Amino acid sequence: MLSKRHPEMYQLFGAYLNQDCRLWGDTLFEIVSCYKSDSERAHHLELIQEIDLFISEHPEDLDAAFETDYGQDFDPELWGYTTASFLEELKRMLRE
Repeated sequence: MLSKRHPEMYQLFGAYLNQDCRLWGDTLFEIVSCYKSDSERAHHLELIQEIDLFISEHPEDLDAAFETDYGQDFDPELWGYTTASFLEELKRMLRE
């Protein structure tokens, strides 16, 4: 279950980066900023670790794994990213 394997990713995609993401902002930066203001710094750091873990778990099938786990509600390509570039950009924003 996603909520147990990657609880912070589950929270981010379930509550912020989903079909209703425009409620939180018009840009990825605005949406992630909203998530950051609603959560503690420790959660941001855990999310970075979960992203790194997710990437390491799927070295050969990152796009397919992301599509399976989060693609029903969010598509990085619609925002101008590949899966890998989106996850790296997300980590960068979380570190700020």
